[in-house]
Amino acid sequence: MGKIIAIANQKGGVGKTTTAINLSACLGVLEYKTLLVDSDPQANATSGVGVDPYSIEKGTYEVLTGSADIRDAIVSTSSPNLDLVPSSLDLIGAEIDLVDSENREQRLSAALDSIKGEYDFIVVDCAPSLGLVTLNALTASDSVMIPVQCEYFALEGLGKLLNTVKIVQGGLNPKLCVEGILLTMYDTRLRLANQVVEEVRVHFQDLVLNTVIHRNTRLGEAPSHGESIIIHDATCKGSVNYLNLAREVLQKNKYTQLSDEEKFLSDLLG
Repeated sequence: MGKIIAIANQKGGVGKTTTAINLSACLGVLEYKTLLVDSDPQANATSGVGVDPYSIEKGTYEVLTGSADIRDAIVSTSSPNLDLVPSSLDLIGAEIDLVDSENREQRLSAALDSIKGEYDFIVVDCAPSLGLVTLNALTASDSVMIPVQCEYFALEGLGKLLNTVKIVQGGLNPKLCVEGILLTMYDTRLRLANQVVEEVRVHFQDLVLNTVIHRNTRLGEAPSHGESIIIHDATCKGSVNYLNLAREVLQKNKYTQLSDEEKFLSDLLG
């Protein structure tokens, strides 16, 4: 039975979609069958794995509104073991379309429950908001990973998101837990970045993941090629970081058996 992880932060520009794409792709490369669900109307996760958002006929919007079965919305990608439920600008209208609907917060949960057993992991990329679509993602998920950039306003809004998680835990999804807080955009040359890392670790302790995502030019280039970082440049710092994140997620979830390919990559990248 697959684990569903939402990647969420209502603050934009924190590396949320980058994390959703590259965590999913790295889990796939490590031979875990993975589904990436794009629930952001900007559809950056969709284009970031090489799928044209303007060419899709069925996606997250159709799944949420009940006009398509999720199996009909799943498309394959060029990345190993990675499928996608794409998004499009139509998803902007979902907030309005669902507002008077029955079980409006549980539409995605019902859809994912029907295919959960077919994947090892399902990763949901959330929009930078705490609206109804993001609430659907949190209600459907087993856990939420929160990317936080290593910059001055790092903790801004984090308390609000954690409070939203508590509200969801209290009613809609009691099983929801925090997979971890992921520090992103880390620049070792900046004293401020080191201070932010220290402050976040002091405040949130065990909730903070060990893996830190460094600033990396190749990470920024990869989406323009419609590729994850592990496909774009398997030996760069960004690939090493996200492979380490995938390994940490596997360890946290007790996937202790290393595949031959994972052993090879581990030896190759150190």
